[in-house]
Amino acid sequence: MSWVLIALLAVPLVGAALTLVPPGKDTASGGRRLRVHALAVTGVTFVLSLLVAVAFDYDDPVRVQFPTDLTWIPGLDLRFHLGVDGISLPLVVLTTLLTFLCFVYLCRGRADAPGQLLRSGGGSRPRALVFTLLVLEVGMIGTFLALDLLLFFVFFEVVLIPMYFVIAIWGGRARRAAATKFILYTLLGSVVLLLGLLLIWAQTGTLDMVSLARAGGAGMSRPVQIVAFLAVAAGFAVKTPMWPLHTWLPDAHTEAPTVGSVLLAGVLLKMGTYGFARVAIPVLPEGAAAVAPWLGAFAVVGIVYGSLACLAQRDLKRVIAYSSVGHMGFVLLGFATLTPVGFNAALFGNVAHGLITALLFFLAGAIKERYGTSDMPALGGGMLARLPRLGGLLTFACVASLGLPGLAGFWGEMLALLGAFQPAAGLSRPLYLAFMALGGLGAVLTAAYFLLMLSRVTHGRPIETVRAPILAATGTGRRSAAVGPSTEAGLSPAVGPSTDAGPSAEAGPPAMVGPSAEAAPSPGVDVFPAGAGDEGRLPAGTREALAVPAKGGRADTPGGQGDLSGSPQRGRDRMPDVMGHELAAWVPLVILILVFGLWPKALLLVTDPVARALLGAP
Repeated sequence: MSWVLIALLAVPLVGAALTLVPPGKDTASGGRRLRVHALAVTGVTFVLSLLVAVAFDYDDPVRVQFPTDLTWIPGLDLRFHLGVDGISLPLVVLTTLLTFLCFVYLCRGRADAPGQLLRSGGGSRPRALVFTLLVLEVGMIGTFLALDLLLFFVFFEVVLIPMYFVIAIWGGRARRAAATKFILYTLLGSVVLLLGLLLIWAQTGTLDMVSLARAGGAGMSRPVQIVAFLAVAAGFAVKTPMWPLHTWLPDAHTEAPTVGSVLLAGVLLKMGTYGFARVAIPVLPEGAAAVAPWLGAFAVVGIVYGSLACLAQRDLKRVIAYSSVGHMGFVLLGFATLTPVGFNAALFGNVAHGLITALLFFLAGAIKERYGTSDMPALGGGMLARLPRLGGLLTFACVASLGLPGLAGFWGEMLALLGAFQPAAGLSRPLYLAFMALGGLGAVLTAAYFLLMLSRVTHGRPIETVRAPILAATGTGRRSAAVGPSTEAGLSPAVGPSTDAGPSAEAGPPAMVGPSAEAAPSPGVDVFPAGAGDEGRLPAGTREALAVPAKGGRADTPGGQGDLSGSPQRGRDRMPDVMGHELAAWVPLVILILVFGLWPKALLLVTDPVARALLGAP
């Protein structure tokens, strides 16, 4: 069955090539064919990965299975060597699942529904998006299947260009800057990584990852191993990302479209940690032992820093992005212990983070598409009252990410701390106990920022944000207002200048808009005071918020069009809760989070024998 791994790469590659065929003149039918094509290609790829999982020999997960070893470049003895074992199998299935769910999210439902970048004639370049995401899938799968160092590097780099375009073309307002920052950081890390891989090749004379792992550093002196480990670890740390090489991540996540954030957090970050598990630690064991305390120190700093940064954020997507810095810190701490327990913690944390954070970014994208902003104060709270199913799913994802026992996020963090309690021989136990204490503090802070986020977004009374040009149409000037639930009752909202307002936004104190300008704001009304504070209160995304027309008009709501009869509250009440295609994309993630949380043995049985073999443990 070695053909199945080639098919895993060939199906999305051929699918991407077919999108280059010019479409017919019928735009509507062409859009439907494109959706069917995207779903079919990613669906078949996912089924192939399930076939690999079903046929996998779980009694011997250490052995490389379904091998494909073909001559690639004879003159340099480079081979097209593919295979899968207990480390790569979960990540291959995770990659194909998330890619398929991204297209379910994009392709199902009405063409004008939230999340639909593939609508016909919408100016969103749907064929280019499908092509880019399919090429991205080829690179991600190839990274986890490659068993030749240079082939691994090629696939590792293939993902950079499509992800750059996903951010730069389909991202937010600052997408070009975020995409440029992403590509510069990752390319710089890749250059250092390539130097480390070439040093390994020069010292050992082979690029075969299986042979190198089996040799355990034979043929390389300890100083060479340390230098090589520093080089490859730096390259992997940028992609992970490890503090302080993480600064590209929040901008990339904030500006990327929903599916870009899902794949970036769910898969691309795992490519860096997979490199530690597949290359850095087993191939360079003496270098890993020498650098492990430093790796652990950077990991725990990242855990605490990421948590504190989350507490300071106002944007929902930035909170999730910085949370990834902390969660991947636990993964790196597990690797830094050099124990089977810590190794398993890192491998389990990889999969758990991929599932949970993918769900979080799906939900954050849905919230932004409905409200027009992801700024938490502008969202106004009360989501459980207004959109109970969406708010409930957000609550579930947050408590899973903060490590609630019984959900997948708990086991990776707990096992990483347990591994730090008893590190490998030769490592300072007092130092690692300090790492464990700092990691525990980070876990507490993780619970704090997620609960704070939920209190701001899902609880409280709903608050409405009215777009400035609509108020201008009523004769009140270009201003923005936060309108409480009592708007229809005749109570007056308070209005302050909007960041999107023109020169007239420099007017003085807030004005009162409503049936009575002298009425005081009701308890359900949020007042935006005039002055410098408005920029923090009303983010740039405010102009994308709900457009409320004059009485009797119509407005484009995130869920469609409707006659709002001059009522902002009624317009917001018509925001759709979770829709069918969204449930289809999100429910599999919810189920897997529950399964791995309640039955972690399902994953640990696959990873534990490989972890022990790579570390030389009994």
